[in-house]
Amino acid sequence: MRDSTEVSVASDGKVAPDYKHALTALLLQMGDDELIFGHRCSEWLGLAPDLEEDIAFSSMAQDEIGHASLFYSIAESLSGTSADRYAFSRGKNSRLNAMMLETKNGDWADTIVRSYLYNAFEQVRLKECLKSNFVSLQQAAAKILREERYHLLHMETWFEKLARSQGEARQRLLRALQDIWPNISDLFDLGVHADSLVRHGIISNTSLGIYSQWESIVRPVFAKAAIDWPGKPVQFSQSGRVGQHTSAMDEILLTMTEVLSLDAQAVW
Repeated sequence: MRDSTEVSVASDGKVAPDYKHALTALLLQMGDDELIFGHRCSEWLGLAPDLEEDIAFSSMAQDEIGHASLFYSIAESLSGTSADRYAFSRGKNSRLNAMMLETKNGDWADTIVRSYLYNAFEQVRLKECLKSNFVSLQQAAAKILREERYHLLHMETWFEKLARSQGEARQRLLRALQDIWPNISDLFDLGVHADSLVRHGIISNTSLGIYSQWESIVRPVFAKAAIDWPGKPVQFSQSGRVGQHTSAMDEILLTMTEVLSLDAQAVW
């Protein structure tokens, strides 16, 4: 059970509205990232290149959606809005996931590139949350990191495998990188509460610091795969962290809310 004593670990010892709003926004960013990414993973069920990957992506989809549920549940304890409502009853413009996660899966190379870049980012963000002064976020990060390490290892292995192939697979990987790289900048955006998140100790690093750590993980893998570093992603004019999304988000929300549209009392 969470109560106000847990929230009072804020620097001023009180449950300041600014603290609560910033923390809730971060939890929704993390939950929305996981929910949308998990949904895209689930779409490979029955379509992955082999049975092993079919099972692997099904398992990852379950993990990611479970993580989303955990983040939404913590947000529920702060706001009173139910986790189900956070997951299924919010409009497109109130979603805070990074835009790269909502785009369609594309081919296998597109999926591997996106999944690898996102999982590397997730490792960094979760490790920063281990230092949070909000205990529930610390605990959730510790639990989720144990699972996400395997996701990153799996995606890194596939990324290197495609890069080393020297045939069509490598060309597809390079094409996917070229397509996806311009759209990754909002991964590192902490949203409108960025300053408050760091000032209150909810997360221990800035957007720039998180990006630097991410680059220190990803860049050596690029070098090992003989792929030129594309350079720091250019800041895109839009950001999913402030509710800006592509038309692909409409299709995801329509699919995810099919059951709710049939039975408004359904729970997950």
